[in-house]
Amino acid sequence: MNTTLLTIYDDQSDVQTNRYSQAMEAFKATYGPGEVLAFRAPGRVNLIGEHTDYNYGFVLPVALDKDILLLARPRSDSIVRLANLEEQFPPLTFTISPDIPSAPPGDWGNYARGAAQELSRQLKRDLRGLDGLVVGQAPQGVPRKVGLSSSSALTVVAALTLARINGWQPERTGLAQLCSEAEWYVGTRGGIMDQFIALLGQRDHALFLDCRPVSDGQYKMDHIPLPKDYSLLIADSGVRHQKVVKGAYNQRVAACRAGVGLLRPHFPGIAYLRGVQSVPWAELAEWLPEEATVSGIRERGVELGDVPGLTSDTLLKVRARCRHVWTENRRVEAAVAALTAGDVATLGRLLNEAHASARDDYEISCPELEVLVNAACEVDGVVGARLTGAGLGGCIVAVVHKDAVSDFEAHVSNQFQTQVGRETTIFACRSGPGAGECYFN
Repeated sequence: MNTTLLTIYDDQSDVQTNRYSQAMEAFKATYGPGEVLAFRAPGRVNLIGEHTDYNYGFVLPVALDKDILLLARPRSDSIVRLANLEEQFPPLTFTISPDIPSAPPGDWGNYARGAAQELSRQLKRDLRGLDGLVVGQAPQGVPRKVGLSSSSALTVVAALTLARINGWQPERTGLAQLCSEAEWYVGTRGGIMDQFIALLGQRDHALFLDCRPVSDGQYKMDHIPLPKDYSLLIADSGVRHQKVVKGAYNQRVAACRAGVGLLRPHFPGIAYLRGVQSVPWAELAEWLPEEATVSGIRERGVELGDVPGLTSDTLLKVRARCRHVWTENRRVEAAVAALTAGDVATLGRLLNEAHASARDDYEISCPELEVLVNAACEVDGVVGARLTGAGLGGCIVAVVHKDAVSDFEAHVSNQFQTQVGRETTIFACRSGPGAGECYFN
């Protein structure tokens, strides 16, 4: 997907041209003059469908115009050298191979290493490396690490750039799957949503994605128009619990796997919770314990696979986690129907219900997120709001009528300052296109 800045950013293209130009100057200052290629991959906000993708369920994300850039120059060897425009991310070097040694957990370069390793395994030949500069999105007022999937964007842009340099033009669905598998390199057993929306997003649309493959690696998906008179607003809680989130995330993956294993004797052949989506919840609940330890699950003959960070006494809340996934899948389908029919009120109700389920059944909210959601729902013109992303911090997303944006910003900011004692950052999400190579003058 080769695009110009005007195609990507509309009326922000002048600002972005300056951003790209500054990045180009920084690249040349780091690596010297010569050919430079520019690639981008967008962040995302998930409108509804949280923690369903790794259960082969339904999601409805939106690609954003807030993106990660990778400026690159091909090399003749297999070495990758990466610098980052942000000083807190130190330069790194590695050699592309099917088995690239990992840096310590949390190292930003592991996302690029994972992409390179997966590409090497896919192509089964020596690959050319690159000299590269990573540039984060830094519009005024948008904080870092706000749960808009910048890590997946980095994986996607690294894979896309290396594919281009090595003469490979994969079908985008296949590249999204490769990028999803690449992120296992960093230790999180996630799904495919972030990578699919980064590569397949369209302006002014959400992407309905059925995360269960139909056949031969193909997926059912559809681009759903967003309501024209409403904005998607993000409010940041400022809570960052990276280590806690990763451990909690993997425990919830394990709880869902436990649920599948416990249901399988009664519903033969199921591999994921999606396989019992058509079964009434009451019929499923009787086979699912409220709680069980990892050792207790394994004693019942259920294997949980290679989920990191589990111990034999890790307690898994099986029934509630599975209930969230089952009900969330239904909400996503209903949200697609509501958007298609122009029924914004129903969409808002579904977002509110999704937040309650994430809070109560999946337990991924926190006090700061609750303040934001409650404040948002007090504003006339807000049809619904919920936490978005992995949870336990991060952001909320709200569907707000365009005439109510100012009221939203004022009220939510005031309530957060009053109840939490610090400021929140609020910004509008502009839907944007998927990842690709960029051209600019």
